[in-house]
Amino acid sequence: MHEEINYHAVFLLPPSMMILFKPNIGFLKEHAVDPDKRRYISGSEGAHHYLDIDHYGRYPYPELPRDYKSAVAKFSIDTLQVYGIVPWWIEVMMGRLTKAFREKNKQAILKNAAELGHYIADAHVPLHVSSNHNGQLTHQEGIHAFWESRIPEIFAESDWDFFIGKAAYIPAFSSFIWARVLESAAAADTVLHCEKEISNHFEASQKYAFEERRGKLVKQYSLAYATLYNGSLDHMIERRMRQSIFAVASCWYTAWVNAGQPMLDSLTHNTLTDDEIKEYQRMDLDWKNNVIKGRDCQ
Repeated sequence: MHEEINYHAVFLLPPSMMILFKPNIGFLKEHAVDPDKRRYISGSEGAHHYLDIDHYGRYPYPELPRDYKSAVAKFSIDTLQVYGIVPWWIEVMMGRLTKAFREKNKQAILKNAAELGHYIADAHVPLHVSSNHNGQLTHQEGIHAFWESRIPEIFAESDWDFFIGKAAYIPAFSSFIWARVLESAAAADTVLHCEKEISNHFEASQKYAFEERRGKLVKQYSLAYATLYNGSLDHMIERRMRQSIFAVASCWYTAWVNAGQPMLDSLTHNTLTDDEIKEYQRMDLDWKNNVIKGRDCQ
């Protein structure tokens, strides 16, 4: 899902940005998953992907300060790290991307844009904003990947519409991100309830199917089950994915505007430094060989 969101977000950008982003669309797509790979290296990375907002009371969670320093003062850094910091981390990444644009640092622009897209997309996933992040509290283990990966895998390319329009400038960025988080939080119960309801009408032999992946048989939710679930959600996943694409493009655009709208056509070199190549190679190796550090909600 992350790769497709970054890919489609490029086409919402103005020509002044498209001149850099479109020729590098492959990089933006490929490196959209780098934050997940980093979770196999760093135990602190996981908190950047979620916020167990229901830990802080009831919707709309007025007890949780939206300002990071105020939240730290009230709950402590350790508590925030346990229950997630995704909205605040998105603001950090926006700062990094804005700085990269201001300095006209091509590799930093692309790296931070690709990774920022990941965190923004995570904030649009209801189970990234819920303590019951993988249905583990309601005997629905696996629902996270079902919602976030399996459904888009089946329907996105053939059935969903990603012609959205143009990126928009976000004048109140923190408010924008928190609004997306609260939308996700409000949808979490529906994500879980609908799956629980349709599960009552399926035998295990109908709920799951085996598909070949890279020469191996893999257990997956069946097409019939996925189709019924997608319909029961009234196509929520498509809507959230469309909203993610718009948000990613708009955040990229906002960072560029806030940096003074620098001309990007002069950024023509396409090579990574030796250190950058080694860093990506090390990340890939750890991702393939190690166990994830921190919460695993995939």
